[in-house]
Amino acid sequence: MRNVAWIVAPVLLIAAAGWAFADNNSGRRLYKWVDEKGMSHYGDRIPPEYANQAHEEFNSKGVPVAHQEAQKTPEQVAIEDQKKQAAEDLKNRDKNLLITYVSVQEIERLRDQRVALLADQMRVTSQFLDILNGRLHTLEKTTMTYRPYSTDPQAAQMPDQVAEDLVHMANDIRTQELNLIEKQHEEAMMRAQFESDISRFKELKGSH
Repeated sequence: MRNVAWIVAPVLLIAAAGWAFADNNSGRRLYKWVDEKGMSHYGDRIPPEYANQAHEEFNSKGVPVAHQEAQKTPEQVAIEDQKKQAAEDLKNRDKNLLITYVSVQEIERLRDQRVALLADQMRVTSQFLDILNGRLHTLEKTTMTYRPYSTDPQAAQMPDQVAEDLVHMANDIRTQELNLIEKQHEEAMMRAQFESDISRFKELKGSH
């Protein structure tokens, strides 16, 4: 039997393909697939180039018996996996919220405690920065008594140790400034996370 393919409406196809369905015991199958232009095709075999595309299978009576989804690309599989993981993460988060807290007030209390702890750490860092900047200012005044900064022709050349102290002091200040910025970022992220937890907890509890 020759391979056949039509680009016609299913009703017309089934009427025209009586040969495919007349013999109920023939065990023949008819397939439907769609090409890259969106046109439907029918035949007793699926062309190899469409084997991985979505298609339907009909028995000898014209009754649909199977539907094969298109083979997914690696990118599609990766996106589906990400969605599944996100759904699982949300499920675990909801479970942990309900296990850990009994009220919104409890979440807010923990938030305030952690924010206060970070605030103390930032205050200590700021105070230390003030001390370091004071030392740097004093050190800079000292360097002005040495060449090449001093206008005194009799001024001595700046000692290597003083230059090294300047570099070390500037590095220490930069380190503490970055530490303070990191703590500020951590505080903002923490507040956002707690606000998200509170909002989700209210949803789960059906409260406002």
